[in-house]
Amino acid sequence: MERSSRFISLSGLAGVFAGFFAMAGAGAFYIFINHNLNYGYTDLAKEIPIDISLTFGRFCILDAGAVVTLSLLFAIFFTTRNARSKGQTIWDATGRRLIFNLAIPLVTGGIYCLILLKYGWFGMIAPTTLIFYGLGLVNASKYTVDEIRWLGFTEILLGIIGCFFIGYGITVWMIGFGVLHIIYGLMMYARYEAKPVAKKFW
Repeated sequence: MERSSRFISLSGLAGVFAGFFAMAGAGAFYIFINHNLNYGYTDLAKEIPIDISLTFGRFCILDAGAVVTLSLLFAIFFTTRNARSKGQTIWDATGRRLIFNLAIPLVTGGIYCLILLKYGWFGMIAPTTLIFYGLGLVNASKYTVDEIRWLGFTEILLGIIGCFFIGYGITVWMIGFGVLHIIYGLMMYARYEAKPVAKKFW
């Protein structure tokens, strides 16, 4: 009963790749603001010239869009492959409930971050994305494995910490979306995927 009410085909490898993409995106962000704009991340908490503000805003959207797109593509690929190996489908009723419950906080948070971007509150964007992403994971965790709930709580905590230390927001963001995704991805792969693969191989 519990198996049929939970989406258990999430791939840990999807989390690992999402973590690498997030770290690459954060690296591109650091290079852009430090070398192209000659600004440090702590400067984003201050008022900055309108031309730099527009340039920064466009880069944020492109950078985040690239990270999200690549992460989603790899998540779909690895999760679909994992589901097929278990004789399951990713678009059943449980999968749809999982996506719907994840999407509500993510869409809300995305709109809120665009509002922050519009008014120039750049320093709050990184920790805010962590908070809403964590809320999405906790909200959707009842339809999938328990590790997702704890990942969500950790992301929320990191986001709150980032709100108090604006100058370290992007570092906290890299830890949340990069390092934690890789750690949790490897843990999920070892627990749910590695043993069946090894058994099939031998």
